[in-house]
Amino acid sequence: MANIIDIPASKRTETGTGRVNRFRKSGNIPAVLYGKMVQTSNLTVDSKTFTKIINQSASDNILVNLKLEAGEQLALVQEVQHDHIKGGILHVDFHAIAMDEEIHAAVPVETTGEPIGAKMGGQLEILLHKLEVRCLPKDLPQKIVIDVSHLKIEDAVHVRELKLPEGVSVKLDGDVVVVILEEPKEVEEATPAADAKAAAGAKAPAAGAKAAAPAAGAKAAPAAAAAKPAAKK
Repeated sequence: MANIIDIPASKRTETGTGRVNRFRKSGNIPAVLYGKMVQTSNLTVDSKTFTKIINQSASDNILVNLKLEAGEQLALVQEVQHDHIKGGILHVDFHAIAMDEEIHAAVPVETTGEPIGAKMGGQLEILLHKLEVRCLPKDLPQKIVIDVSHLKIEDAVHVRELKLPEGVSVKLDGDVVVVILEEPKEVEEATPAADAKAAAGAKAPAAGAKAAAPAAGAKAAPAAAAAKPAAKK
């Protein structure tokens, strides 16, 4: 059963930058509510209350019951705009939904247990950190937990093997790999013999250069001797 949080909300008719800033200074967050079955409307929610909800949530998918003067409205927190300079929340988008309406949401993946193959150096890799699911609002999970304790090296968990909560389905093909235990990565270490060979190779060009120098000098001497008789004539 999904956790649905009650939160008081008020309609607002004022718009514009100046008005919105005054709402924020008074401890409220400007918001908007939209959806197929409702008329788009501007709202405000208490800053402290909503910030606490965000901070305590283990998932990005937050279901709220907006308590308005005209009644209650179930909604999914669609988007939260943060002030990355001053901190705090600037604006919230609420997507109105119905209890009998199927929703799509990206749910985080979490693993539990220690793989058997980890003792032999196997490295666990999560290929999909989130899975898009379809379900009714009441069945929306906060996360999908995968037990990896049975995994040996090169074993994997596919979408078809997931133990999903009742009423929840995944859009991906069943053969898609979610988690895999990969072989240990080998690190090549230089051996003393390889180091010695590399050092010898580095010195070889220098030795060749020295050997070439006397040969060049030997050729120059006869040329100089041949030049002297020509000068006497």
